[in-house]
Amino acid sequence: MTAFSLGSLLYEGKAKRVFATDQPDRVAVEFKDDATAFNAQKRASLAGKGACNCLISALIFEVLERRGIATHYLGLAEERWMVVRPVQVVPLEVVVRNIAAGSLCRQLPITEGTALEPPLLDLYYKDDGLGDPFLSEARLERLGVVNPDQRQAIGEMALAVNLGLRDLFGSVDLELVDFKIELGFASDGSLLLADEISPDTCRLWDRRQSDSSDRILDKDRFRQDLGGVMEAYGEVLKRVQGVCPEPRVYG
Repeated sequence: MTAFSLGSLLYEGKAKRVFATDQPDRVAVEFKDDATAFNAQKRASLAGKGACNCLISALIFEVLERRGIATHYLGLAEERWMVVRPVQVVPLEVVVRNIAAGSLCRQLPITEGTALEPPLLDLYYKDDGLGDPFLSEARLERLGVVNPDQRQAIGEMALAVNLGLRDLFGSVDLELVDFKIELGFASDGSLLLADEISPDTCRLWDRRQSDSSDRILDKDRFRQDLGGVMEAYGEVLKRVQGVCPEPRVYG
């Protein structure tokens, strides 16, 4: 590390480690090569995955920032590392669905590939032990993890992110089927987009492919044992890099 010194490990999740730094308002995030699915019941290590997702996320955060969406991202450090603002994580997974796929088609009588207009916004309680359960508005109110104003701000940010991602991915012939994001509150109370945005968190279909398996360029390749996971992630990176400036380096 150059512009800062690495401190203690603050948190380790399935795909990332978060470290303190010598700057109290900065933390460093390391993207791991670990791949997991089905609440970590399926695991593997994919060489290069961490670096790929880190770079994709950096490029996308900068695209969204240029559209006025506030994020925790500050810049890249070394390979697989980025520097971010610390946030108080909102214990919600926010999912936006543009096209029916995955769990939605298992839970409702909706055919895969059905366009969802307007997009469907789903909230889940972020708790691995409970299996990240779906939250109705009544359940969300009961939990009290956000107030009504914060709930509205979360919905507005999620839909703004959706518009930005659809524009970006659409420009490189990628269909944004659905995605999940995590949010957090900065020390001043402002809501920030956090975590990552990558093929781990987005379902992406290649518009240049008609085959239902060949078009998959996301984590479903790992979930479904389709192979070519890193080739798919690399293709997403190549296309996004082709329309984005070089990401900034922290420090």
